[in-house]
Amino acid sequence: MSYPATQNAANHYSQVDTYTGVTGADSHRLVLMLLNGALSNIAIAKGSIERGDVPAKGEAIGQAVSIVNGLRGSLDLKLGGELAENLDRLYEYMERRLLEATLQNSVQILEEVSSLLHEIKEGWAGIPVEVRADPERAARTEKATTSTL
Repeated sequence: MSYPATQNAANHYSQVDTYTGVTGADSHRLVLMLLNGALSNIAIAKGSIERGDVPAKGEAIGQAVSIVNGLRGSLDLKLGGELAENLDRLYEYMERRLLEATLQNSVQILEEVSSLLHEIKEGWAGIPVEVRADPERAARTEKATTSTL
């Protein structure tokens, strides 16, 4: 099998794997998938900068910006309270930094955004299962906790 044929098969497998993962995923799993997608695109962009592949860099950063924008758009600022507001500002910052990375060809900026996304991913992955099942309960618990402080 030639390299282009192998690459095409790998891309097709990846699309099928992603589709299968999305169709059976709950909202918690979908957010993790989006975070992984953004991280993957940032890694591709870093490699593209190092190789001098401007079109690939632009496409990968564009995909990462789209994903971060989608994560930001999915926030429920009323239900999520202060946490959602902080994430909104952080996502906005990351979008801006990704655009700066494009203009400056900066691997360092991409590493900064990647680090921030990793922190969010770790926090998201650490959410207890019972809270994942009832996000409104989590919001009530957070309000009760902050009002007693």
